[in-house]
Order: sequence, then C-alpha cells, then structure tokens
Amino acid sequence: MKKLFSFLPFLFVIFSLQAQQLSYRLEELTAPDYIKAVEKSGKTCILPIGVFEKHGPHLPLGTDVFIAREYALRAAEKEYTVVFPWYYFSQINEARQQPGTIAYSPELIWKVLQETLDELARNGFEKIIIVNGHGGNNAFLNYFGMAQLSERRSYSLYWFQPTTDPEVLKKAESLTQHDRFDQHAGNRESSVLTAIAPDVVHLDRAGQQSGIDLDRLKNLPNVYTGIWWYAKYPNHYSGDGSKANAHAGELLINSTVDQLVKMIQAVKSDKVTPALQKQFFDEAENPLKTKQ
Repeated sequence: MKKLFSFLPFLFVIFSLQAQQLSYRLEELTAPDYIKAVEKSGKTCILPIGVFEKHGPHLPLGTDVFIAREYALRAAEKEYTVVFPWYYFSQINEARQQPGTIAYSPELIWKVLQETLDELARNGFEKIIIVNGHGGNNAFLNYFGMAQLSERRSYSLYWFQPTTDPEVLKKAESLTQHDRFDQHAGNRESSVLTAIAPDVVHLDRAGQQSGIDLDRLKNLPNVYTGIWWYAKYPNHYSGDGSKANAHAGELLINSTVDQLVKMIQAVKSDKVTPALQKQFFDEAENPLKTKQ
C-alpha cells in the first residue's frame, strides 16, 4: 500500500502532462482549445489534400489522402501546427473512366478550396500550408496559387513541394526495385502506403494490370492535350508496386517529413511573404501611383 501511495504523485504528474497536451488534429480540438492551438501554431495550419481515385489494382482509392495527411501529422508532431481533416475535393477528370473516382466539377473544387482557406483565415490562421498528395492537382494548384493575387487576402498561402533525395531513393530501391515507370501506384507510392496503412494494401494484386507507358501520342511531338495521361496509362496505374515494402516506405516518408518540418519552421518565421503581399495589394488598388 505504501508503494502504491509513493507512485501517486508520479502518476499525477503524468496525467497532468497528458491533460496539458494540445492536439494538432483540428477535428479533435474543443472550441476553447482551438484558440490555444491557433496561438501555439504561430497561426499556421496545414491543409493536406488528396483525392478518391484508382491506384492500380492493389492500393485503395484514398491513397493520396492517406499519404498527404500522414506527412502532415508526422510533421506537426515535431513542429506544432494545426492539421486540417481529410480533404478530397481535387482535380481528377483524367480518371473518370475508372470505378470509384469522385470527380467534382472544376468550379466546385475551386470554390470549396477558396472558401476553406477563407474560413481558416476567418478563424485566425494567417499562414496556410498545402500538402498535396495527388499529382493531378499540380496544374490546378499552380494556377490557384497565382489567382490568390486577384484580391486582397488576410493570409499567405504556401505549397509544400518536396524533392526526392537520390540517396534515399537509392536505398529504397535497394530494398525493393528500380521502377522505370514509377509515377502512380508504383514502387514508391506502394511502399509509402504499405508503411502507413498495410491493412488496405494488396501487393499480391499489383501484377494483375499493367503500369507501362503505352505512349499513344508519340505521333504528336511538342504538343499538350488533356488526354495525355489516359493515352499513356489507361489503367490509371504507372509503374510496378509488386515489390514494395514498409521499410522502403519509411525511408521515403522520413525524408519528406524532414523537409516538411523545415518548411513549417521557415513559414512560421516568414515575414517577407506577408509584407510583399500587403505592398502588392496596396499598389494594385491604385496602379497609377505605383513607382515606375
């Protein structure tokens, strides 16, 4: 009994510390804790973006959402930032022929993203980081980012764009394979998701369909057309995920998360972007007074 009582102060400290921990998952915060989270995060929020689409015959429809949010959560654990819940309103017209694809209209995905940012800003966030897990969003997000200059914003928008460390990739491939067509549901993405959510991965099915580039527009050099992805990969599968594994996935995840942590730290301390935006919007209101 004496031993039990001697542990009570220690247990009290543990429970007190746990009670003081502030979740970085937005959906878990109470309203009063949300106010604390905004301040603790430096008024910085991460919006992880994915989509529902086919990922070969072996990965789940929500692969991009799984991956984007995992990167955000792991980074927020190291550098406190509030992470928005699963977001899947993305550009995916190129996969509309495949089952399970949720392809919202271009107008809707634009409006939902803009209103989400506006609401986050109205609720106190001044810096918003997009972590994108879906390659089909790249052109959309580039244009969306430029369009932020169309009117004055009370926040700054940043898009995380990690690079692939060749040494990390080499180590990952030594555990799996070199994947010539590795873009979508191939070796890297399959390895990453195997590390994140192995129960929803079916590597034994990866060879059931081809992920080889069919190159059906080779007759059109120096041309862009919207059907380009379908012309290359009609199975909506690019690469070979059959030899993926969690060890390789963890290497790739850690490399990306390390970059994201550094980015969050840089964004939190960034005073240049907000200042430049203010100057730009001030000048845009009366361009004839802009110094020439």
